[in-house]
Amino acid sequence: MRRTLAVLTAIGLTVVYVPLGMVLLNSFNSSRTFAWPPPDLTLRWWRAAANSSGAFDALFVSLRVALLATILALVLGTMAALALQRRRFFGREVVSLLIILPIALPGIVTGIALNNAFRTVFGLELGFITLVIAHATFCIVTVFNNVQARLRRLGGNLEEASADLGAGTFTTFRLVTFPMLRSALLAGALLAFGLSFDEIIVTTFTAGGDVKTLPIWILENMFRPNQAPVVNVVAAVLVLLSAIPIWLAQRLSGGAGSGPMTAGR
Repeated sequence: MRRTLAVLTAIGLTVVYVPLGMVLLNSFNSSRTFAWPPPDLTLRWWRAAANSSGAFDALFVSLRVALLATILALVLGTMAALALQRRRFFGREVVSLLIILPIALPGIVTGIALNNAFRTVFGLELGFITLVIAHATFCIVTVFNNVQARLRRLGGNLEEASADLGAGTFTTFRLVTFPMLRSALLAGALLAFGLSFDEIIVTTFTAGGDVKTLPIWILENMFRPNQAPVVNVVAAVLVLLSAIPIWLAQRLSGGAGSGPMTAGR
């Protein structure tokens, strides 16, 4: 069984990481058509990418959208997790399901639903604002799950003790609850930011024609002969940079996340 699992794991990792390695190698390929094996290695495409105004404009749009969506997700996801974990009320499980549902649905279904809602129900023109709202709908889930898991692990004893000592709701949250949740919030924020930054399906339906994120820019240029090598460089950079928030989120989620309770022991 161990050998079988090891072989299956190796196959899975190969299927995932060999194509990523090919992207990185092709970013140095001197052939415009990505001939294999590469006839020579060059930094020409990296210099071209560094001078690509379209790529940098799309990058800044993606960063702005991801940052705003993450802030919205932090506020709404934390509030929802606190309400559902610390309160008991009729329909609590239904509300929890509705919060998690957007990330479980296929992206194309979510995109079409949001597109119809923005245009026909709310009468909004598709653009930057609708894109931020659309990304926030599924980014909330990552924050919600992280905060709820941390609250379950911690229990409510310290918060009850704070209330018994006369602290109000906001004082208890600021001095007791928030310090215990900091690493979970940071992990959720990193995951939400990464999820928003490289999202393309929902973006296609909710961004409108004037807003181009980096994934949209890559999709539009990857089949253009003059731009394909530059797209490879941009993709290689994203592969390298995307590993950082995921690694940090994993470390924060699995590390010493018990906060003050751990210190008290």
